[in-house]
Amino acid sequence: MAISISAVLFLLVLAVIFLRNGGLKISHALVCALLGFLLASTSMAPTIHSGLTATADIVGSLAP
Repeated sequence: MAISISAVLFLLVLAVIFLRNGGLKISHALVCALLGFLLASTSMAPTIHSGLTATADIVGSLAP
């Protein structure tokens, strides 16, 4: 749960930065959001979730 919230907040911050810098238009952000909702309802959702979890575990285990 904490990884999901962290990923959502991170992606939200990136989207806001891109919107403010002009690199991402509102229409593009809406299409990305809709794609995310559609992917969440497919059979690929568990695979995507496990991939993100594995990536978070690898990044979390790195020592600075």
